[in-house]
Amino acid sequence: MNNNGPVVIPESYIDRLIQEELEAGTYSRDICTRFPPEPNGYLHIGSAYAIHTNYTTAKKYGGTFNLRFDDTNPLKEDLEYVNAIREDMLWMGYPPDHTFYGSDYSEKIYNSAVMLIRKGKAYVCDLSPEEVTAYRGTLTEPGKNSPYRERSVEENLTLFTEMRNGVYPTGARVLRAKIDMSSPNINLRDPIIYRIIHAEHYRTGNDWCIYPMYDFAHPIQDAIEGITHSLCSIEFKDHRPLYEWVLNELDTPEPPKQREFGRVNITGVVTSKRYIRQLVTGQYVDGWDDPRLPTLRGLRRRGFTPESIRNFVKEIGFVRHSTIVDIAMLEHALRQDLKAKAPSVMAVLKPLKVVITNYPEDQSEWLKIENNSEDKTLGEREVPFSRTLYIEQEDFMEEPPKGYHRLTIGNEVRLKGAYFLKCNEVIKNEATGEILELRCTYDPRTKSGSGFNERKVKATIHWVSAEHAIKADVHLYERLLKDNDGPKEDDEGWDAYLNPDSLTILKDCLLEPSMESALPEDKFQFIRHGFFCVDKKYSTADKLVLNRIVPLKDTWKKNS
Repeated sequence: MNNNGPVVIPESYIDRLIQEELEAGTYSRDICTRFPPEPNGYLHIGSAYAIHTNYTTAKKYGGTFNLRFDDTNPLKEDLEYVNAIREDMLWMGYPPDHTFYGSDYSEKIYNSAVMLIRKGKAYVCDLSPEEVTAYRGTLTEPGKNSPYRERSVEENLTLFTEMRNGVYPTGARVLRAKIDMSSPNINLRDPIIYRIIHAEHYRTGNDWCIYPMYDFAHPIQDAIEGITHSLCSIEFKDHRPLYEWVLNELDTPEPPKQREFGRVNITGVVTSKRYIRQLVTGQYVDGWDDPRLPTLRGLRRRGFTPESIRNFVKEIGFVRHSTIVDIAMLEHALRQDLKAKAPSVMAVLKPLKVVITNYPEDQSEWLKIENNSEDKTLGEREVPFSRTLYIEQEDFMEEPPKGYHRLTIGNEVRLKGAYFLKCNEVIKNEATGEILELRCTYDPRTKSGSGFNERKVKATIHWVSAEHAIKADVHLYERLLKDNDGPKEDDEGWDAYLNPDSLTILKDCLLEPSMESALPEDKFQFIRHGFFCVDKKYSTADKLVLNRIVPLKDTWKKNS
């Protein structure tokens, strides 16, 4: 809590500031942070970092964390996004203490604008959007005053009331703060704080036809909720003086403090909401939940766990400046989470038929195989073994190179959890030369767990009984972008930037029968292939579809 809460050793820039404020008694209320998404799209991995920063900061000091929807633009917002954001935050493990809506504060924000007008700090401006831009100036040249800047308080009050009452069409007039057109900070050059929009709002209907701009509404909303620290990404740093100006002019007691953290970008990943929208609307991907996207919906559908994402953002820590993180670090966090809890199963993605000629034709047996080598408490399962099996095509070579230890003619390998297998004959398509079948023999003395040690083999391969196999489609995902960046300009297309091999679909793969009970979002380790998740969008009772979450190979090493 504020004065009597836990003693926290400062770990970052934000921690140091909060600790100093607690010691100075800056606030008579508890620490309170918020996450303020616009309900005009889905959360992504960058959102997770922002949520984590605000949530953990509040909890570290025994404070409160709010979810507040910044729903002050009726043209873009939708209840669909509201529900999705709430669901994603709960799935991630960041439940808000309170949920608020900016639109609920419409009357208070309006009254704040009226207060500024009465103080001579705001005026109604009739300049067109193009003229407002021209009058604003540039980074090197000051702006110039609007010809409407010196309207009287009475006239501004009348015009603003008429704006609220719907007298004027969309875009006809705006309300601007009266600050300083020569300020080196363009955000302080009489920014627009209200505009006219005749459109139905998803919550307030047609009650309002004027809506506040984010930079004006945000500090007021923070003050209403008792926010102490408005933690936001670094691009809002230049907006901080306006945030503080609004609170100061409204005589806000113990005003919230805006503090910024660095934006986290990930190699090979599109984290711009605008760019993600382009990919979705352009049908380059399979919707907002496409497993190649960094949206939380896409990551969840692909098979990422909330624990892995939380560990990833925790590992990054607090960054004061924007940074680029290798995506291998996110994949490493996932492997670390899954390797100890995802059951292992055998799946043959590119099948090659094997007939064991010395195994009885009408016989099968059930062999016990461990479910997870990392966690013995997950127990064992029974897997059927029979005369006809399937192995991976890559696990056999007629003319192997040096160092190849898997199945070849005359060579033995161990079948996972079963027996030694020796290839004796290759059956081919006479016309094409394609290998159709391997004729093999097994040694019944070599059953796993029997203690046989008369000879050794150098490789163990996985397999699936043909009679018992379950067919499934498997989606193999790679990076969506060829390189680490997407288009730099609005008029550039995506075709030149997208990896054409970002999705490979393998039809009729063969899985061991234990997968028959698999449910959407269940996760497994396919032996030697990687981690996979049952796709909740396309899997049906008749046909499983699995997404490869990540291969087994880990390319990221934590810095010591």
